[in-house]
Amino acid sequence: MSDNEMLEKEEIFSKVLRAGRRTYFFDVRSTKAGDYYLTITESKKFTNDDGSFHYKKHKIYLYKEDFVGFTEILNEMTHYIVDEKGEEVISERHQKDFQKSYEQEIEDSVDINEEVVASTESFTDVNFDDI
Repeated sequence: MSDNEMLEKEEIFSKVLRAGRRTYFFDVRSTKAGDYYLTITESKKFTNDDGSFHYKKHKIYLYKEDFVGFTEILNEMTHYIVDEKGEEVISERHQKDFQKSYEQEIEDSVDINEEVVASTESFTDVNFDDI
C-alpha cells in the first residue's frame, strides 16, 4: 500500500462512546482530494456458546454536504423519542443479564406476598373424607 493510501485510511480526529455491549467510533477521515468526512461505526460484542466472542460492525459514511440535514433529522428524532417516552431506558429490563435493584426485589416480594394472602383468604376448606 502506498504512503498516500495509508494517509487516506488514517483517522484525523477520533472519539469513542462505550455503551454497554456496543461501542461507537466517530472518526474524521480524509478523502483523496484532501477533504474531510465522518465515519460512524457501531461495534457490538457477541459471545459464542464456547465463551469466545466476536464483533459485528456497521459503518455510516457522512459527508459535509449532508451534515446539516443529518443533524436536523437526528435532533428531531432524538427529541421526539425523549418527549414521547422520557429518558428512562425501558429495554434494560428485558435484557437477560439485567440485575434488578434491591428496592425492586423488595417491591416484587411484597406484591407476591400480598397475592398469596389474598388468594388464601378465599380458600375453602376441603374434607377429603367426602370423596
